[in-house]
Amino acid sequence: QVQLVESGGGLVQAGGSLRLSCAASGSIFSFKAMGWYRQALGKQRELVATVTSGGSVSYADSVKGRFTISRDNAKNTVYLQMNSMKPDDTANYYCHTVPPVGPWGRGTQVTVSS
Repeated sequence: QVQLVESGGGLVQAGGSLRLSCAASGSIFSFKAMGWYRQALGKQRELVATVTSGGSVSYADSVKGRFTISRDNAKNTVYLQMNSMKPDDTANYYCHTVPPVGPWGRGTQVTVSS
């Protein structure tokens, strides 16, 4: 199993930027597709960005063109650069394998004010 610790969340105004980080334990990290998920209050958790072990990326339509996912296998870390943020981006953000296997981390809260 991969253990995950997310960081970098906070309060930002609409149009602003944040960079999230996810530190993963386990030497198998480099062999797994990783993703950033988010869950807004009262809504289901959704996958917003994926990066494969080979570096291919994909995004949900709601964040395409604004968010960028990347990974550093040497550091066992996944990043999510979020630009041009909107109030609808407000959520708790989690990283996990894609598909998710094992326990979730605590996530990091992102709040975008209008």
